[in-house]
Amino acid sequence: MREGYFVRKNIEKWKDYQNSRPSDPDQMAHRFTDLIHDLGYARTFYPHSRVTKYLNALAAQTYLSIYRSKKEKRSRIVDFWVTELPLIVRQHHRQILYALLIFVVFSIVGAFSAANDESFVRGVMGDDYVEMTEDNIARGDPFNVYKRMESGYMFVYIAVNNIQVAFAMFALGITFSLGTVWRLFANGIMLGSFQYYFFSKGLGWESVLVIWIHGTLEILSIVVSGAAGMVLGNSMLIPGQLKRMESLRNGARDGVKMMIGLVPIFLIAAFLEGYITRYTSMPVWLSISILAASLAFMVWYFGIYPARLQSRLLSTKPQTRNERP
Repeated sequence: MREGYFVRKNIEKWKDYQNSRPSDPDQMAHRFTDLIHDLGYARTFYPHSRVTKYLNALAAQTYLSIYRSKKEKRSRIVDFWVTELPLIVRQHHRQILYALLIFVVFSIVGAFSAANDESFVRGVMGDDYVEMTEDNIARGDPFNVYKRMESGYMFVYIAVNNIQVAFAMFALGITFSLGTVWRLFANGIMLGSFQYYFFSKGLGWESVLVIWIHGTLEILSIVVSGAAGMVLGNSMLIPGQLKRMESLRNGARDGVKMMIGLVPIFLIAAFLEGYITRYTSMPVWLSISILAASLAFMVWYFGIYPARLQSRLLSTKPQTRNERP
């Protein structure tokens, strides 16, 4: 059947499935089976259509409803981290990719600008910070900035600051994503010029081994925060099959959950910056191990695991229907 007829025939049913959740587990299971049928049909005949993406997300949400209704319920917190948040992340992988690309491009722009204008770093980082760093370099301790503050106070200060920055980036998504993109631009320019500065001083490799101990989690979490802001903004720009306000509520809900999921990661990054980064003379293998473990976790939890989880949940093959296209 034509896609338009397929949508008109089922749209009211899908909206009912999305907006109401029965308490009866058997009815929920029936809905999930029905959605799997529709999703399988859409994947077969309209593989690149928006309705296929819509059904994919709706089926995942319905699965969550069934999952929470099982008698052998796990902790709500465990459920959030193991199933709910990864499925939300999977729905918004495209926004995460866009946020990463924007951030990387502007980081390159920042490094290029710093390489071609000696005053650019001072304009971005501030004269005080540059002069302090140059003084530290002259004293033979270029990363002394991470040792000046007491560990516990530094942990709290960095954690609060980074969480505030991330939530501000998310909240700016309400400006149809423009504010979020601007913050990604600003942070990317800052990182690029900051990193180039140390390479220009012959401290590039050493700066990677020191700064990225905490920076790996911190920077990638900022990118995901930007994606959450884009989820919020795009829910208003591109409501799809939903009314704009309903789409905005869904986007805000998903974005907030993504931000909640980032809070522990920001805390870990702040702990590393407050208690570990200050040991600038630690063995290279240990620094690389922390850096690699942080990168592997972020790629796995926000990239690989959500895709595998969704694929596993939706792997049930739909039964053949009597209808024919």
